[in-house]
Amino acid sequence: MLPGIGGRPNCQTSGSYFTHSKETKNFMSRTICKVEVVTPVHNRRGITLKCLRSLGELSSSSLSSHIIVVDDGSSDGTGETIAAEFPGVQVIRGDGNLWYTRGTNVGIEAALLRAPDYVLAINDDSVFDAHCVEAMVKCAQEHPRSVIGALLCSWDEPMKVFQVAPCWDTWYGGWRHTQHLTRDTIPANPFEVELIVGNCVLYPTDAIHEVGLMDAEAFPYGSGDVEYTPRMRKRGWRLLIEPRALVYCQPNIIYPSLRTLPLRSLMDTLLYDQHNPENLVRQLVSRWKSAPTRLLGLIAFVIWHVRLILKALHLSGSWPNWPDPSIGKA
Repeated sequence: MLPGIGGRPNCQTSGSYFTHSKETKNFMSRTICKVEVVTPVHNRRGITLKCLRSLGELSSSSLSSHIIVVDDGSSDGTGETIAAEFPGVQVIRGDGNLWYTRGTNVGIEAALLRAPDYVLAINDDSVFDAHCVEAMVKCAQEHPRSVIGALLCSWDEPMKVFQVAPCWDTWYGGWRHTQHLTRDTIPANPFEVELIVGNCVLYPTDAIHEVGLMDAEAFPYGSGDVEYTPRMRKRGWRLLIEPRALVYCQPNIIYPSLRTLPLRSLMDTLLYDQHNPENLVRQLVSRWKSAPTRLLGLIAFVIWHVRLILKALHLSGSWPNWPDPSIGKA
């Protein structure tokens, strides 16, 4: 059994209100909830400090929050600078071998020892709207047995929304992401999804206590989030995106196209380099672990493999070029 607390979150309600924005005035009753914020970091001092400064600007009238940074062997002075500039932030040191999944797990374990109502797991390349976390907590309170994701916006294009509504499509080859969402085209109220990527996720402590931590054995380097919230969903937890909880994220790293790689580099990427998300082992495991069933995961991997071969032969075009999937409602 994991360290932590059982039972429902027991936030204390004061019965007053805060102003979220012009559109959401009196949106949330003020409750005092304990939220532990957890993020793994490595050698991105400037980005990490930008994130922490943004967290320092959060509206906290209804929250009691504490931040845990898992510094996985940074050599750029990240840990030392955090200790100097943010003495209230707890820094846990790693040896450089934790990576994303184990680093997040270490932070969650430390968070549970403090008996919070919620754990907010984030990436450090994020800047938060001042009312983001309060909106997420309110959403969790209004929708019992729900895990809440923020609305992820690009910090280069603030109206562009990405990675907020992946859906499983076996004949596509696995998870499909919407490509054309903006803040103007999403629902105004919380909506249900099949997976929440790990950039900013609010987990009720009960959810972690019930399903455990991320699977660091299957996902030693990254992508542990791809099976974590689907596992919770299979256990009866709803996955919701709160569109009023805005987070501005650094655009994802774009790896070189496989078709542009020399043969040796291509073989290393596909067969040996599990740090690369295109690695065949990572692709298989992510589908095997996160698919609705193992059989569907295996079929999707085969279809993805066919698409990969067609791309290498310059025969794939944009197949399959289907419209974005529709977004559900809470």
